[in-house]
Amino acid sequence: MGAADCQPRDYVPRHHQALMTDLYQLTMAAGYFVHGLNRPASFELFARRLAPCRSYLLCAGAAQALAYLETLRFSGAELDYLRRHPSFAHVPAAFFEYLRAVRFTGDVWAVPEGTPVFADEPILQVTAPLIEAQLVETYLLAMINFQTLVATKASRVAQAARGRAVIDFGTRRAHGPEAGVLAARAAFIGGCVGTSNTAAGLHADIPTYGTQAHSWIMAFADEAESYRRYAEVFPESAVLLIDTYDVTAGAVRAAELGPSVRGVRIDSGDLYAESVRVRHILDERGLAATQILASSDLNEYIIDDLLRRGAPIDAFGVGTELVLSPDAPSIGGVYKLVAMTGADGRLLPKAKSSASKETLPGRKQVYRHGADGSWTHDVIGLRDADDAAFPGSERLLVPVMADGRRLSAPESLPAIQARARINLARLPELCRELRQAASFPVTLSPALERLRQEVRSEHAAGSSNEAGGAAP
Repeated sequence: MGAADCQPRDYVPRHHQALMTDLYQLTMAAGYFVHGLNRPASFELFARRLAPCRSYLLCAGAAQALAYLETLRFSGAELDYLRRHPSFAHVPAAFFEYLRAVRFTGDVWAVPEGTPVFADEPILQVTAPLIEAQLVETYLLAMINFQTLVATKASRVAQAARGRAVIDFGTRRAHGPEAGVLAARAAFIGGCVGTSNTAAGLHADIPTYGTQAHSWIMAFADEAESYRRYAEVFPESAVLLIDTYDVTAGAVRAAELGPSVRGVRIDSGDLYAESVRVRHILDERGLAATQILASSDLNEYIIDDLLRRGAPIDAFGVGTELVLSPDAPSIGGVYKLVAMTGADGRLLPKAKSSASKETLPGRKQVYRHGADGSWTHDVIGLRDADDAAFPGSERLLVPVMADGRRLSAPESLPAIQARARINLARLPELCRELRQAASFPVTLSPALERLRQEVRSEHAAGSSNEAGGAAP
């Protein structure tokens, strides 16, 4: 294993095409334009509920979301495509000229990356002219849903490892090459020490690690020769794969190279039994400092079980389960209109009231309370009305963009990872339990509850708050 040192930086996707969106965002934009409906509106991105096996979500992806907003623009080729699209056959040419000039000019509040959140709590809050705020929905959801999914999974895997190194091996199982880089970033936020993905090392300054594949072993006349040849090229960082033919024999052959072998990797079989046997072989030959790295479809449950049984494993390479999170493959994040400026200039609350998909009206803030170094409960309140009501609480949403420009330089990934580590340690112990989810107490402020009831009453009466209603 080896890590390359780079200047601090972060990964920004190179292809910020404005058309990386759903068609209905563009048809709605055209409709808004035709009808002159482009007053300021506020949208919030949040998860309706947590998966049954999750107690929290660990926020990630805001840096890429903000970079996208700051560079949003339509190319000539994209506009030509839209003009030819049958859906826009009756849309006036002025709409395409509007798109040619459009830039994101709004304000954004966000929960800092590396912060745990719970159901219904806004992760991102966007206030912008309606068309701008609508156009960006798909990209924001894709970026934050995926990275938050992986960061959450990684935090659980890192917790199970009890301080032992966890390395992201997931690129080959990710949903595409770019997803592999984004997953490496999110996994690092969640607690991985590094990744096998060298693009993530280059672009995001994430430490990179690697061993060898079975093909290297099989390319030589025998296993012992393959080990010798590898150690000749990498005399200070050789980690040898010992399960191509027989783990015990592979461990013995690796040990013959002496202390120059930094580690051995086991990628199959009974990892508990094999690691015990290999540790004995290495120690017997004076290689107590040689580490054992385990891989092979690992997840937090398997790692937890191995260490509970006392497996002498020093590090874990986790791939498929880390980037796909099969036990909770989606966070179900949504992006909903919560407020819109009315014809009279007042900001009016908006909400859905349909069964099972009701949303909370108004621009919100999350007030986090704690005691003795641990968090105790959250209150979701109204950003503009509740600030004075919760003195001493931590306000999760902070302004990160104004008039389409970021308010500060992007944070370094180590700083975000450190925040995540501190924040996760402040969760109640039950919320950090791997095998049984717990509910963190989250309530609505009295002001938000009153507003919700008012909006419900308006919906029940069949009226629109365009003509009235309480301001959020």
